[in-house]
Amino acid sequence: MPEPAKRDPKAPKFLEITIKDSDNRIWSTVYAQAKDFSTGSVGYYASEKAVNPESGERYQCGLSFTLIGSKPGK
Repeated sequence: MPEPAKRDPKAPKFLEITIKDSDNRIWSTVYAQAKDFSTGSVGYYASEKAVNPESGERYQCGLSFTLIGSKPGK
């Protein structure tokens, strides 16, 4: 895997992300772990189930946060 073009030395090991609806009800709390992506970019990734607190229906969510400019040049 190529080395990223840059890294953020002050980036934490994970992010805690709270998903809320427009009425401020929490659907899920997701923990995104630091990740080196196969493209060579770096950032965070999480995959989690979220539940609608009103209906109980479940949703699958995938989140990625990529450091802008971290993809290696060609």
